[in-house]
Amino acid sequence: MKLPERVTNPQIFAENRLNAHSDHRIYASEAEYLKGKSSFYHSLNGMWKFAYAPNPHMAPEGFEKTEYCCRNWPDIPVPAHIQMEGYDTPQYINVEYPWKGVQDVKTGQAPEEFNPVASYVKYFHLPESFAGQRVFLSLQGVEQAVEIWLNGRYIGYGEDSFTPSEYELTGHLQAGENKLALRVYKWSSAAWLEDQDFFRFSGIFREVYLYAAGDLHLYDVKITAQPAPDFKTGKLTVSGEVWGSGQARLSLRRYAFDFYDGRIAEKVPVDLPLIWQESVSCVGNLQAEAEIKDIALWSAEAPNLYLLTLELERDGQVAEYIPQLVGFRQFELDGGLMKLNGQRIVFHGTNRHEFGCDRGRVPVEADMLRDVITMKRNNINAVRTSHYPNSSPFYRLCDIFGLYLIDETNLETHGTWRTMAKNEKDEEKLKNVLPDNKPEWLPAVLDRVSSMYQRDKNHPAILLWSMGNESYGGKNIFEMSQWIRRQDDTRLVHYEGTAHDDRYPDTSDIYSQMYTSADRVREFLQEHSDKPFILCEYTHAMGNSNGAMDKYIRLSEECPAYQGGFIWDYVDQAVRTRNPFGGEYLAYGGAHRERPHDGNFSGNGIVFADRTPTPKMQAVKYNYQNFRLVVSETKVKIINKSLFTCSDQYQAVERLYRNGCLTAVKTFETKVLPLTEASVPLPLPVPKADGEYTVIVALELKEDTVWARAGHEVAFGQAVFGSFREIDDCRAQLRIDRQGELRLIKSRFNIGVRGDHFSVLFSGGQGGLVSYRYGGREMLKEAVLPNFWRAPVDNDYGNAMPQRYGQWKLASQYIMTKGGLDDLTSGLVSAEEKDGRMEIVYRYILPTRPAATCDVVWQIWADGTVEAELSYEVVPELGDMPEFGLMFRLYPEYDRLTWYGLGPEESYADRMAGAKLGIYQNRAAENMTPYLRPQESGAKQEVRYALVQNQSGGGLCFFGQPFGLSVTPYTPHEVENARHTFELPRTYQTVVRVFAGQMGVGGDDSWGAKTHPEYLLDVSGRRKSFRIRFCGWE
Repeated sequence: MKLPERVTNPQIFAENRLNAHSDHRIYASEAEYLKGKSSFYHSLNGMWKFAYAPNPHMAPEGFEKTEYCCRNWPDIPVPAHIQMEGYDTPQYINVEYPWKGVQDVKTGQAPEEFNPVASYVKYFHLPESFAGQRVFLSLQGVEQAVEIWLNGRYIGYGEDSFTPSEYELTGHLQAGENKLALRVYKWSSAAWLEDQDFFRFSGIFREVYLYAAGDLHLYDVKITAQPAPDFKTGKLTVSGEVWGSGQARLSLRRYAFDFYDGRIAEKVPVDLPLIWQESVSCVGNLQAEAEIKDIALWSAEAPNLYLLTLELERDGQVAEYIPQLVGFRQFELDGGLMKLNGQRIVFHGTNRHEFGCDRGRVPVEADMLRDVITMKRNNINAVRTSHYPNSSPFYRLCDIFGLYLIDETNLETHGTWRTMAKNEKDEEKLKNVLPDNKPEWLPAVLDRVSSMYQRDKNHPAILLWSMGNESYGGKNIFEMSQWIRRQDDTRLVHYEGTAHDDRYPDTSDIYSQMYTSADRVREFLQEHSDKPFILCEYTHAMGNSNGAMDKYIRLSEECPAYQGGFIWDYVDQAVRTRNPFGGEYLAYGGAHRERPHDGNFSGNGIVFADRTPTPKMQAVKYNYQNFRLVVSETKVKIINKSLFTCSDQYQAVERLYRNGCLTAVKTFETKVLPLTEASVPLPLPVPKADGEYTVIVALELKEDTVWARAGHEVAFGQAVFGSFREIDDCRAQLRIDRQGELRLIKSRFNIGVRGDHFSVLFSGGQGGLVSYRYGGREMLKEAVLPNFWRAPVDNDYGNAMPQRYGQWKLASQYIMTKGGLDDLTSGLVSAEEKDGRMEIVYRYILPTRPAATCDVVWQIWADGTVEAELSYEVVPELGDMPEFGLMFRLYPEYDRLTWYGLGPEESYADRMAGAKLGIYQNRAAENMTPYLRPQESGAKQEVRYALVQNQSGGGLCFFGQPFGLSVTPYTPHEVENARHTFELPRTYQTVVRVFAGQMGVGGDDSWGAKTHPEYLLDVSGRRKSFRIRFCGWE
């Protein structure tokens, strides 16, 4: 079978497809609505008969005919991607088209040599309730092109993967059993318009259903709810396309619902106060208008909704009952700023691919609900539906819970212009760019934006329409923006491509860029003040990332035209897969032996692929909080950045800690109006007694909401007073006794120190401290040595950090004592008693160019306390190092960690926001954060002391001036050598790294942006040193 022309011709994108319409649901009565099940719909989800072919030539011909028996075909679930069901292969690609370098495909054509074809068959009977009515097929999402037959008769064709395709079946149905046949092509000519950064799947991946319509039917409805300038009254306008004639009774009530067991249960409409009601006649169309007084406005902070019910009646009988949520809100450009309900809005946003590790892009309502709740709990207020319309239920959840939306057209052609320079005018290069100015592509892209708009137009959560992603520029995209402006003057138009191609600057109502640094945005806005500015993608969350995010938050406070950004992105795209050893892991590009692929560039989520939040979320929540709390000893200054919420909606709580231990809690009230600030006295004074006191002031929910329980923290601030004296406070808190005697035992190659209940041993051959026995137990597995390296994070690979800092990796891995193998003792500088303690000094040679040295001075006290001071004579040519500290390798049973420092999640020099000073516990393995590719993770900053213990409580206690800490089962080199978590070695040790500092993780982007200079280690002086103490613990 050859590819049909409809599949290869970009000007054919639909045949016999119905016009797009609003996503309203229709019921026979209010009772049906409350039960949540309509008699007008019949699901075809479930098992279908299925045949797979790797290309069109091998696809079964004539399978759609009634006489062709498909009953012996294998079953496949619908909805599902065929690649997730054992056919074809999951393939992750970012920019390039998947056939590049594999097949010779001309721009705009469809591949033929390899282009998987899925043939689906469903045998079904119509439900009795459909008798005498018109019947329609709704395909909510099919990737990427689909042909439809019913009982052997051709029904139609459609291409847009992410908006519904609907077809009338009425004249082709038969009594009894019917045969529905679909042929789905992985790629048509339209695949050139769907080059998004995601796994390349195909198949019927959203729900499929039949629906019925009688003689009186509401096909489409448009609802606008606009406040008056005083925001006290609102104008409600309802217009619709009606099939047939009759009466329409419209009723408006405040929307109310219960939320329990993960389900929204609407209140009975007739039990709610009636605000407005009107009956109008409808013949072919519906028109109604009303002025509503004392309106409650919709916003993400207060998503007030109304329930509009439309009842179509004929001869006193209800034919259809349509419930529709309505939100009154005004979104506009005013004075060069985007304003919601009169106030300048700031987007604390994230991009969201619709993805799950078990089902790919198949929508799962439980996942949608979990996403929305997680976003609300972490102060995210906006979502960009990257890079296609998400499934309809997600929009309804955003209406209800309160999330702003940029709804994005299913359009991306990144692979056609990735080599273009900014504002490229070379006509030869422009020839391959799609859709650009090419007239043959204009109808297809207009159809895509129209399908999105018509389906989603009634959702108050949508504030901006996006014309697509990374498709350069040109007249066609400009025409898309003009088309949607003619339909809708209540929203703005977004398109980031004007940052690359300025031929049609009016395509977008706002400036939009990706991954521009905060400093560069500031510079841009000094020269461009005519439009507001957002970053539709920023703070690239690949692996261990999101460093220096706070700079963008400060920018939004200082530059009014900068109105926020959208993190790239929300969820890791990874597929749950079996590893070679039989276990499960989350696989990224290349894991299924597919080529080409883009590796783990799919792992950019602030939640993991299984939807558990990553440690990065700690910083996201703090940076996105609507209240900044500046704590002093006697008061807290509350800066309320909310647009409409007073601080008295939350319970203020002060918690007082001494040396990490909670000593007092007190609630108090505040009343700081929106967009104002005020200082409020604190109810708990900071004691003047010795010790380190941490004051944490939080704002918490007073009552349960649909997204969190009472007591959930929405914002906090903290301050630290006094000091934690590393010796006295730590000894008192940890009950360390300094009593005892010491003996120094020297030999040619080894030096030992013995106390009453401990011993230490230094080895010339191994170059340092090799034994620490306490209470009869040996704790050290290997020699303690200086360390200058941490495993690279994903951002480091993108900016060539391993190449730029490679000498420090060698310095850590191949460090040797001064004399090397020729003289095992020359690295020992001295060993002597000093003031009741023993001091042993080692000097090391670092294999760098130029050569460098470092010293470690060990001091041992009679109580078993050991102090190590690492010092390095700075060699300017070597620059800064990734880490500066010592690495201890303990036996694996010492895997329980308690620390007094920042927590509870990992923290880094450029990502400490959101971390609280306190005492926390976890296990060494938990500090290996399961990023898709193993990398540096689990570090703790500002640590005062840390206990590393076994199950019985024995172990080592580290303490000193605030230091950095890492406790994992692996060395940095082992982590760096693994590409997947299952490639890490079996646990055979606990690796403790204590350090004076570690470079930040970066995050502006993952393909060149470096860690900001202020988050690198300071080597500006002549000498760099670090001191740490540890002792045995029982």
